[in-house]
Amino acid sequence: MDVKLWPGISYPLGASYDGSGTNFSIFSEKAERVELCLFDDAGHETRIDLPEVTGFCWHGYLPKVQPGQQYGYRVYGPWDPANGLRFNPAKLLLDPYCKAISGQVEWNEALFPYYFGKSPDLINDLDSAPFMPKCVINQPFFDWTGDNKLQHPWHETIINEVHVKGMTATHPDVPPELRGTYAGLVHPAVLEHFKQLGVTAVELMPIHHFIHDKHLIDKNLRNYWGYNTIGFFAPHSEYASDKSPGGSVAEFKEMVKKFHQVGIEVILDVVYNHTGEGNHMGPLLTFKGIDNSYYYRLTNDPHFYMDYTGTGNSLNMRNPHVLQLLMDSLRYWVLEMHVDGFRFDLASTLARELHDVNKLSAFFDLIQQDPVISQVKLIAEPWDVGEGGYQVGNFPPVWSEWNGKYRDCVRDFWRGEGQTLGEFASRFTGSSDLYQSNSRLPCASINYITSHDGFTLHDLVSYNEKHNEANGDNNTDGESQNRSWNCGAEGPTEDQKILDLRSRQKRNFLATLMLSQGAPMLLSGDEIGRSQRGNNNAYCQDNEISWQNWETQDKELLAFTRKLINYRKSHPIFHRRHWFEGCLLHGSDLRDIEWFNTEGKQMASEDWGLGFVKSIAIFLNGKTIPNPNPRGEPVVDDTFYLIFNAHWEPLDFILPSNEWSEQWTLDLDTSKGWSEEEKVFKADEKISVEGRSLVVLRHAT
Repeated sequence: MDVKLWPGISYPLGASYDGSGTNFSIFSEKAERVELCLFDDAGHETRIDLPEVTGFCWHGYLPKVQPGQQYGYRVYGPWDPANGLRFNPAKLLLDPYCKAISGQVEWNEALFPYYFGKSPDLINDLDSAPFMPKCVINQPFFDWTGDNKLQHPWHETIINEVHVKGMTATHPDVPPELRGTYAGLVHPAVLEHFKQLGVTAVELMPIHHFIHDKHLIDKNLRNYWGYNTIGFFAPHSEYASDKSPGGSVAEFKEMVKKFHQVGIEVILDVVYNHTGEGNHMGPLLTFKGIDNSYYYRLTNDPHFYMDYTGTGNSLNMRNPHVLQLLMDSLRYWVLEMHVDGFRFDLASTLARELHDVNKLSAFFDLIQQDPVISQVKLIAEPWDVGEGGYQVGNFPPVWSEWNGKYRDCVRDFWRGEGQTLGEFASRFTGSSDLYQSNSRLPCASINYITSHDGFTLHDLVSYNEKHNEANGDNNTDGESQNRSWNCGAEGPTEDQKILDLRSRQKRNFLATLMLSQGAPMLLSGDEIGRSQRGNNNAYCQDNEISWQNWETQDKELLAFTRKLINYRKSHPIFHRRHWFEGCLLHGSDLRDIEWFNTEGKQMASEDWGLGFVKSIAIFLNGKTIPNPNPRGEPVVDDTFYLIFNAHWEPLDFILPSNEWSEQWTLDLDTSKGWSEEEKVFKADEKISVEGRSLVVLRHAT
């Protein structure tokens, strides 16, 4: 191998193959020397000094080096933890810009900057290379012929939160060698499931290359969720069926292309708030050894790290090269990998410039003005674990948000909690109190009942308490409890009345979700009754606790969910672009929305404050819906009357008078399911609604 480096160029950062050779560039402000380390198939290492530095970017060009070559860096500089400097050339470091990573961390004392049992200020000079994954020079060329941006409008978007491995780990129709992989996720049988379900986007849980925490490996567990990123440009290699160096990149691209071919967008759950290097006691794998005090937020005592995420560290968004790293990563995934959007984990951390959360921080300013990133779907998880971190409703106008207030309110409503009617009305109609004031539309609210973090839908209605014993922390982790559902026996049961009630509550949640204004997100597996055996924090359960169980799927629930999603799609009234205004519609004597009590009378102001009232009816006028899409004319839809009874007992509801509709057709009753025959009710007629049930009536023409 020709190991003579030419000067090369400082930009782009990373390893860039041009067809003849590869340019290498890495940023470090305080480094004194940087070695490029090349590895052959036998693991033998060749070290070469990067010959030039421009603007703190160390760079060089190596002719004839091809894609598939494995490499890393050793960075020289001061070892001075008291001042936040942790340079240690004994440690092989991953390139922050590498596009592919081969292998996983093999936990050994050599990976840490200190010796076990000794002061963390004393340097550990054991060579970490034998235990480190390696960067791989990426083959950038891929045939994207026929791939087009889908750009589904936000108000027509239906998201499915999916785990790459868990979706297919036990799928009987997916070949064993493809289960749990990018290729397996787009196997024809799995694509057909997504198509029949009717979702328009998959939101993939973290696929940036991540590591499995040492404390989990020591307990024979693994980081299943993947919120422990170590490579912001590299697809996680364990999810690739192609195990050749760099094979994960082409496989990921092929997955995206196949999703697009069936009309499904790909959104990535990204973790830019912290890395897998942990705190001052964590390993030295990449940023910590490249320029610790530049990449991370340190406390007033630079020994230690600011931790707004509960994981040990937080990236330093005040420094321009950290911001550049994040923006370059985002653009790479859009331009080179063709993804359609991002969900930002613990996004409040990204807004912290000093200490307080600032929604106009530099990161969000960069997003706003970027011609690429500002045009894709952007979703914030609008909280972190730091002081003032709960920021639901406070993100900038181009963002949508996971609406935790929607989740909590809808759960409380169907649980029968008092004092929820007013908030329930707001959440059901898009949460205008959170989003309307800064010109955002209802789709700024990502509505969800369950997500990866917490109970599955089945477990939500089946367990009063968490059961996280398998996590190895004596059931002390995860949210403390689910609060009583009064559903009878907890967990598995053969009592048919309890099973029927649980099924009804699942239908209630799903129907509320899909009929609400905003963008619904369905946790993958909820449509088939997936259970985690009461575990509400299955982050470390890479096994049957978390994986989809296709052999025991609830086919009736799946059929219900498919029809429900199609029902939402078929009626624009359930996914309006604009807010309800409670005003008279043009050419109509009726309002676009109205609220009714059990007597068929419009809700009075005093009705909203009655905490014992757990029932409400909603009139939705579909006569004219303004601007259903950016270029379309107003459309006419059906008019609906929705009845919610969150009491345990049946209630009689009187339908409103003739002026609202002379008669109504029953479409859905969650106590039974979809109506198989045309059942008609007349104005002023009394209709009995079962306890814990939702009824959907459509104007009968």
